[in-house]
Amino acid sequence: MDKLPSNAGWLWVKEGFALFRKQPAETSTLFLAYMFVMLALGIVPVIGQILPMLLVPMFSMSFMQACVHIEQGKRVYPNLLLTGLRSPVAGRLLFLGLLYLLAAIAAVAASALVDGGDFWQVMSGQRDLEQQLGSDNSMTAAMLFSALVYIPAGMAFWYAAPLIMWQRMSVGKALFFSFFAVLRARKAFLLYGVSWALIGVMTPALVSSILSLLMPRSVVVIAVLLPLSLMMTVVMYCSFYPTYVHIFGRPEPATPAPLPQLPPG
Repeated sequence: MDKLPSNAGWLWVKEGFALFRKQPAETSTLFLAYMFVMLALGIVPVIGQILPMLLVPMFSMSFMQACVHIEQGKRVYPNLLLTGLRSPVAGRLLFLGLLYLLAAIAAVAASALVDGGDFWQVMSGQRDLEQQLGSDNSMTAAMLFSALVYIPAGMAFWYAAPLIMWQRMSVGKALFFSFFAVLRARKAFLLYGVSWALIGVMTPALVSSILSLLMPRSVVVIAVLLPLSLMMTVVMYCSFYPTYVHIFGRPEPATPAPLPQLPPG
């Protein structure tokens, strides 16, 4: 693992835009297919609420593999969503998804130390978010506390899926290497996060304000903001791949299995 300068965080953002520009329609279609699958899984009775989170590591590899295809000049198709499911390490990725779910639950549960369990009740569907935000200012503090609690887990999960799939690491080893890789590159990740906060949040807000002044009709504003938000989200997904490459290097192409030797005739 190489130690990176802090300006690498901005370079990751730029490379994410560069990858997106090569196949904007294809990567956007892949993301829309991903969203459709997530929505479809969400309506499955009983387990529909946890399935999307369990499968996050598998589907995250779809976008990582899409970036590999873009670099190699290959076309990106929606069937890349099956990349993780078809992998020999699909079981490990599913177990990683279970850990991801448990970490998220633990982080939300920890927020009860701040607000007495109000945020937990909102996330579990027992209360309405808008009503709770309007009646209790501690909700915001609880959400921030929950996010802070989740940071160490997020560091461990950041590279875990590609390390499992591309370097065939065990789940524990992948979590270990991911955590310390992010820790070593913390300055770069700080700039990376700040950059996306400014670009991904401030840009749509600025465009929305300008459009509202020029075109008061809300339909026009929404028609512009939806594609812009979609593009920003896809670019952000594309920028995940450069963060891996700059630390662990490009994934090695899979080598085909040797052909069986025929007996001499």
